[in-house]
Amino acid sequence: MSGQERRRTPRSKAPNDVLVAWQTGTQKAVSRLDTIALGGLFILTKAPAAKQSMVQLLVEAPTGDVRARAVVRWSKPETGMGVEFVAMAPEDRARLAQFLHRLSPA
Repeated sequence: MSGQERRRTPRSKAPNDVLVAWQTGTQKAVSRLDTIALGGLFILTKAPAAKQSMVQLLVEAPTGDVRARAVVRWSKPETGMGVEFVAMAPEDRARLAQFLHRLSPA
């Protein structure tokens, strides 16, 4: 599957003013988002969590805060981490879907 897209949901570029608070163990940070999708996020951070770490997330979206638990699928120091959502309340998923709808081209 070399070079082929494996994502189940399309990504959208996140606006520069959207922040995500995240925590894994005792590590806590507030970072900017690079991309966002129904399946997960790419978080820009110089000190990402290790691959396979579980993280708690709070995305401050214009449609309302979105809380979720995720697992780190990709991590690169000085760059960031890709996380996949593993748990999210239905109301959080609805706010995320509404935010993504706003980001999609008309």
